[in-house]
Amino acid sequence: MRSLTRLVALSALVATLVSSNPQGRAATATANLSVTATVADRCTIDTSPLAFGSYDPVTTHASANLDASGQVTVTCTTGAAAVITLDQGANPQGGSSDAAPLRRLKSGASYLAYSIYANAGRTTTWGNTPQTGVAHTGTGASTNLTVYGRIGAAQNVAAGTYGDTVLATVTF
Repeated sequence: MRSLTRLVALSALVATLVSSNPQGRAATATANLSVTATVADRCTIDTSPLAFGSYDPVTTHASANLDASGQVTVTCTTGAAAVITLDQGANPQGGSSDAAPLRRLKSGASYLAYSIYANAGRTTTWGNTPQTGVAHTGTGASTNLTVYGRIGAAQNVAAGTYGDTVLATVTF
């Protein structure tokens, strides 16, 4: 009889639990977990030389320009707005400015004037201001921007190896 009483009491307890939770499951509560991340604009810059090779002021380049090209490689976060600028170089001519650079290659005490352009037609000078730089929108992949150089014809200069260093900057 005791077993029967216990069984009835246990059945009553189970019935009470089932009626308060008809699914027969444990009770639950939920909350949303906020998850965030920040991706900042980021750019890197690298260059490949603008190598003119040989300039012959006596015959070939007495009446013809010497053109060459190099590269600036930029990698920016997708959507990042950037401007790539080139400074006046280490040997700017008097009257040179960031907006209108007058660049020169140097060998000893001699100079050889040259220009850098942002377009193949060599009509748009690539300078060191937001207005004279090259605008770029990041894609997340490396982008090669061609640097178009020109040494003008008919420069009477001494023999030597001429060089210059131009600082390339990406502002984003």
